[in-house]
Amino acid sequence: PMNTLAQSENYVVWTSDEPDGEMVFHVELGSVTLHLFREEWDEMVGLIQAARKGGKE
Repeated sequence: PMNTLAQSENYVVWTSDEPDGEMVFHVELGSVTLHLFREEWDEMVGLIQAARKGGKE
């Protein structure tokens, strides 16, 4: 099943479950879609949070 986590006018983030039960995060950015497993998603979220702080942690 598909679960929408967040949506804006131009972007959407949603999850789906693989047949083996692993969750995949999908980040639709216009014509580009990222498909990330949990570990990759966590790294991406951390990267964006660091960027918001100007790279200062």
